[in-house]
Amino acid sequence: MILASFPSPPSGVIHLGPLPIRAYALCIIAGIIVAVWVGDRRLVARGGPKGAMAEIATWAVPAGLVGARLYHLATDPELYWGKNGQGTLAALEVWHGGLGIWGAVLGGAFGAWIACRQRGIPLALAADALAPGLVLAQALGRWGNYFNQELFGGPTSLPWGLEISPRNCPAQYLSPDGTHCLQTFHPTFLYESLWDIFVALLVIWVDRRVRLANGRAFALYVAAYTFGRFWIESLRIDHANKFFGLRVNDWVSVLVFAGAIAFLFLRRPEPEKPYEPDARDEPAEAGHTLTA
Repeated sequence: MILASFPSPPSGVIHLGPLPIRAYALCIIAGIIVAVWVGDRRLVARGGPKGAMAEIATWAVPAGLVGARLYHLATDPELYWGKNGQGTLAALEVWHGGLGIWGAVLGGAFGAWIACRQRGIPLALAADALAPGLVLAQALGRWGNYFNQELFGGPTSLPWGLEISPRNCPAQYLSPDGTHCLQTFHPTFLYESLWDIFVALLVIWVDRRVRLANGRAFALYVAAYTFGRFWIESLRIDHANKFFGLRVNDWVSVLVFAGAIAFLFLRRPEPEKPYEPDARDEPAEAGHTLTA
């Protein structure tokens, strides 16, 4: 008997007349805005030009979205081109979900590299400034999974168990008449969102006490995020390819975690490479302090 539960929204789409507004997209947009705002404040505090993070985002965001989708398609191709695949057209329908974080990071890093080269901003400087904002963007983006009723965990009787509508309920937990789901599930989107907020606060806290420069703040974000992602991923019951009993994303988390930890210990805490302003930059405001 379920005594308490966490309800899912009846729909992930709001209709403004004939125009559908998808909650998944709104969550991603909100995350981008937060990442740019936090990243810009931190970049200025580290000696960078004001407003540059928005310019970087114009390259990083599209490249990150493309990378995120390509990662999803590469790790789960059978969902679209297998025997029971949804088809090539469905592979382009990103509003239904299916964005891989590591593809987003790689694609976004490539886009950011292009933008940083154009402005003469060291990529490591931009990455360290962006790290807390990026993981806060992930925290907001995870709520898109909530509205889509996807990527939830296994059955649970905990008071915060997530209710799932019959159309999204796994077949083995659907009532015989198909009218309701017999179980509630771990809200892994919520677990990851809360973990992401913790990671953002951790990076800001450590960075204020031990200046993390030359990519080390970004490496701390990666290490802390993957540490949490590993156990959260293990709770999920959605389709995923496995190797030696672990989901692909678990293996990626292990490898990326190891690489980030190695970078943190092997990267010498050298002085941060300064930014050399060009004619487009306004003078930094006197007395500006780090607040994000």
